[in-house]
Amino acid sequence: MRIALDAVGGDFGLTPNIEGAIQAANAFGVELLLVGPADKIRAELSARGIAEGDTRFLIADASSAVGMDEEPASGCRAKPNSSIMVAGRVCVEGRAAGFVSAGNSGATMVAALLNFKRVPGVLRPAIACPIPTAKGVTVLLDAGANVDCKPWHLVQFAMMGALLARHVYGIAEPTVGLLSIGEEEGKGNDLAKEAFPLLRSAGVNFFGCVEGRDVPAGKTDVVVCDGFVGNVLIKTMEGTAMAMMSQLKGELMSSWRYKIATLALRGPLSRLKRKMSYDEYGGAPLVGVNGVAIVSHGSSNARAIANAIRVAAKTAEAGLPKALKEVVARTAAPEETVKL
Repeated sequence: MRIALDAVGGDFGLTPNIEGAIQAANAFGVELLLVGPADKIRAELSARGIAEGDTRFLIADASSAVGMDEEPASGCRAKPNSSIMVAGRVCVEGRAAGFVSAGNSGATMVAALLNFKRVPGVLRPAIACPIPTAKGVTVLLDAGANVDCKPWHLVQFAMMGALLARHVYGIAEPTVGLLSIGEEEGKGNDLAKEAFPLLRSAGVNFFGCVEGRDVPAGKTDVVVCDGFVGNVLIKTMEGTAMAMMSQLKGELMSSWRYKIATLALRGPLSRLKRKMSYDEYGGAPLVGVNGVAIVSHGSSNARAIANAIRVAAKTAEAGLPKALKEVVARTAAPEETVKL
């Protein structure tokens, strides 16, 4: 199993990507095709004791990168030899089973669409973000790829999310919830109201509507919504978790008695922090494209990159695009053209 990594993607450049690649190779037995400036990648590997002949690490030279602030479509088209475009291209050429990038998330989607194309019948690819919950993990989609959606998009998000939950996260019979402002069928905006009856007859294990507070509780295994709402929800949850952990740390360090108690609780607190951390999940699969692409947070550290590589390998092993073709082929979704 070889995964391509956009080695210069993200806020911090080569360092966390190279360190994450080494962690993934050591911990998960994954081979890496590192995409970026070849000389700099070799120097980073050498500085970490990786011999030039180590076959776990191959390099694909890329002369440029799509910046975090660049417009995704124009950036990818203007820079066909950028790291994100080359990462997609080597997968099409059969040199890697999928790719990971912590760079411009819009550019990651564009590169995947231009190289992989959509799975036939898929209206809109979606970012499927794993969210840690009280019961394990919930897959939320869309997490930001499509800010405006139609009812049929949510139906396909439900199908794709259920497949991902089953094949990658090991949930045998995933339940699907429609994110809304109340549990009743008639509540919500026009999108939620129109999507509800379609989801009920879509052949997924449809639970009904769920509210924002139900997501961290793990009320359903999959939650669907448009990308605008999904992205706001995820970032609100991230910010809340960080604020709570920061306040908790402040309280525990406020007196010597609490500090002593903290030593006794160090194990449970460490496990809680790890469970709530994005680093443990690494990245969000871009589902609906005819290949494997993982979107990672721009501020990903080495551990997050390593886990994103693990998710890419697991998604590729599961044959998700092929399974998705079979499911989508049975739907009667209207045709829609995606313009780039």
